Amino acid sequence: MTDKVYPSAKPTADGGTAAPAAVNGGGTPAFPPNKAQLYNTTRPAYRPRPPVRRSHRRGCCCSCCLWTTLVILLLLLLAAIAGAVLYVLYRPYRPSFSVASLQLSKFNLTDTALTSSFNVTLIARNRNSKITFFYDQISVKILSGDVDIGDGSFPGFTHGRKNVTSLRTVISSSNSPFPDGTDISALKSSFRSRNLPLQIQLETKVKAQIGKIKTKKLKIRVTCDGIKVSIPTGKTATTATTSNLKCKVDPRIKIINWTV
Repeated sequence: MTDKVYPSAKPTADGGTAAPAAVNGGGTPAFPPNKAQLYNTTRPAYRPRPPVRRSHRRGCCCSCCLWTTLVILLLLLLAAIAGAVLYVLYRPYRPSFSVASLQLSKFNLTDTALTSSFNVTLIARNRNSKITFFYDQISVKILSGDVDIGDGSFPGFTHGRKNVTSLRTVISSSNSPFPDGTDISALKSSFRSRNLPLQIQLETKVKAQIGKIKTKKLKIRVTCDGIKVSIPTGKTATTATTSNLKCKVDPRIKIINWTV
């Protein structure tokens, strides 16, 4: 039997030959390819993502932070320049204090209370030729170790330029009981040896006048340490050795709830 031969392509209307069609999805695809062949219809269409937009609020926040920082730096720079100018023009010095004399006339100690009496003379010096100081009332405390053994005060005063002022007062503790939990073992030891180490502590507020400008009040603490005095055995007062004794002046700056 003779096999039938089929033409490989059907003739077209213009006499040409059409490309063979694919059989059962196989074979050679038609040319030119249609859209279904150019693009995979089973794949989802590609859609480009829109550009990410920056938040306008975030940009404003960054700008505010930058300008705030610049303003703070500028204010600090201006304050530093003003301070340098004032220092060059006025050459400011801190006020200084020293102990001129200290006498102990009475000192009786028991397990629960103390009776004492001190006569104290301090010298305050203002070395500035263009600055005047104004002091509030000055509270005075005498300590032996950590135990308060006498309290008193100096009245407030005006400390003129290039001035030396003498301050005198009596500091006492009249049969005052010790606060609960106070350790007086070191004080008893000093009492038995009849040799008492002391520290004088002053606290006050002071403001300065530079020309016609007055500053705000600043709290200061003055500490005079390294004093020793003998405890009297009779009615004659004993005198402490105070030569070459210097007192330290520290500003007390309060930041929120802390004092520096």
